[in-house]
Amino acid sequence: MIILTGGAGFIGSSFLSKLNLEGITDILVVDELGDKIKDKNLNNKSYLDYVDKDDFVESINRGNPPKDVRAVFHIGACSSTTVFDVAYLTKNNFEYSKILAKWSLDKNIPFYYASSAATYGDGSQGFSDADEMIPKLKPLNPYGNSKQAFDLWVLENKLQNRIVGYKYFNVFGPNEYHKGDMRSVVVKAYEQINKEGKVRLFKSCRKEYKDGEQKRDFIYVKDAIEVMWECYRNPKIKGIFNLGTGLARTWNDLVNAIFSAVGKKPVIEYIDMPEEIRDKYQYFTEAKMDKIRLAGLDHKFMSLEDAVKDYAGYLKEGSYL
Repeated sequence: MIILTGGAGFIGSSFLSKLNLEGITDILVVDELGDKIKDKNLNNKSYLDYVDKDDFVESINRGNPPKDVRAVFHIGACSSTTVFDVAYLTKNNFEYSKILAKWSLDKNIPFYYASSAATYGDGSQGFSDADEMIPKLKPLNPYGNSKQAFDLWVLENKLQNRIVGYKYFNVFGPNEYHKGDMRSVVVKAYEQINKEGKVRLFKSCRKEYKDGEQKRDFIYVKDAIEVMWECYRNPKIKGIFNLGTGLARTWNDLVNAIFSAVGKKPVIEYIDMPEEIRDKYQYFTEAKMDKIRLAGLDHKFMSLEDAVKDYAGYLKEGSYL
């Protein structure tokens, strides 16, 4: 059996789809449902059972966990960068992760977990996932802090050679429809184009960046889950790794790709950045991918343009992975 937490979420349900494509259906999905849009992520998927995330961790604490588990993918977490309830994030993202990791490692079950590029903060320390760099990082929000705390716990307990952690960069793609304001700019821009014929982007507040020229490492969810699958297939790959493309692109590039995908002329309106996020805004992110390549994985990522075009097909049909 494979345990997949966050199995109804964006990346989790996409990975569930990948497992199904590979003929794997003995999967225990762990999540917190109740959102009708999110529930759709599980439609047409094959899995053994679904368990509420609180009930699942309680079963482990009671000493009555599932049996015959061959891997744990802990992808579930509160991923909102606008949640400021530190106590909740500590319990849900950090303490929960520790419980699952300890149980998995005690049973010699391979453990894979979701970290985040939010741990890099303003990027002043660069974007290297080298073990010695991780303690120097200073996230800009409580969500990033909760992910950083678990990465540090892994390192402090010298577990990095026994687990796999993924620092996801800007992931976009099908199955993110339930995420509200945390949806990618791709889906938000697609909706703006259909409704208004234009897209709004934040103006730059730094002279070295022109409006719309702020850069992110955008990664298509199909690429992300292929990397996760390859790591599962190659048990020798262990460590905390960046998961981006290694190539930063501008917001203008992204939006132009969306206009191209829908066959319309680009119309971009630059608006003032809200005061409350100006000191927390990342102007540049780009994953250094040397470490995971040296570990034995050399995935060829889709270009931004091809990925956006592919995603636009899903958006047009309202379909899911």
